[in-house]
Amino acid sequence: MSDLAAANRVLVVDDSPDALFMLSDALTLEGMDVLTCNSGRQAISLANSSSPDIVLMDAVMPGLDGFQTCQILKAERGFEDIPIIFMTGFNESEHVVRALAAGGVDFISKPIELNELFARMRVHLGNARRARSARRALDSTGRWIVACDRNGRIHWSTQQAADLMQRAGIRSDQGAYLPWEVVELVGLAVEQLPSAALGQALRYSRNGQDLEFRILSDDGNDELLLRLVDRHRGTDEEQLAKAFALTLREAEVLLWIAHGKANKEIADILEMSPRTVNKHLEQIFNKLSVEKRTSAATMAVRVLWRDS
Repeated sequence: MSDLAAANRVLVVDDSPDALFMLSDALTLEGMDVLTCNSGRQAISLANSSSPDIVLMDAVMPGLDGFQTCQILKAERGFEDIPIIFMTGFNESEHVVRALAAGGVDFISKPIELNELFARMRVHLGNARRARSARRALDSTGRWIVACDRNGRIHWSTQQAADLMQRAGIRSDQGAYLPWEVVELVGLAVEQLPSAALGQALRYSRNGQDLEFRILSDDGNDELLLRLVDRHRGTDEEQLAKAFALTLREAEVLLWIAHGKANKEIADILEMSPRTVNKHLEQIFNKLSVEKRTSAATMAVRVLWRDS
């Protein structure tokens, strides 16, 4: 069985019966579960009901074309990481630009060379798996993170960040733009070296919500990570520091203990030596009056989730 079979499910959208038959047969032989449809509207319905791992999308179709269909799918939560590869007989730069602007990850010309298609699928499925894994890790640790481009256009956000932005009246769907004040903050980061932009923050108050956007990561390319803070509650570290009379550094160590990280991992995350982590742990255990990290983690979790 091919390594593509690990992806499990592919949705093929094409208004040509011959193309659907050929691709369905080839992908089935590769061990994949193949779903097919011949229109954009059917594709949206099928995608929502079947949750494909990857989509092969005909660009030019009557009615709702592939570009419009892709935009609609990518605007829905849960479809951020699903790769959509466009297929078309028109090898024109305009179509390439439209495909990428609509949210597609790649573009392949008809007639399709199957080995090339399979190779591209493997790359994008691997990227999607890594993106989903990172997203799940951020969600599971309660991280309020939003990723955007340098114009403030949202690429993705964790569920916690999306909920917080929505309460403040900010659209959180993929492709929406952050408020102009936040875009200005992003713009300042563009003008600086990535290292100089880290930690810059902006307060944003609307609808009774008091938020803070902080630049968390900037790799110098097209994506910035912003961390959201609910100033009514404070950061996780601030909550732990206040609850247990810890320093912010001790609170950071306790936070990662609560997320199940080992001392070596905490040292790597916080860029300190394992010996320093151990010293912080001694102080944490003393202040919390506990002897085990599991007890400390339990107390931290109770503080972090009591108001959730």
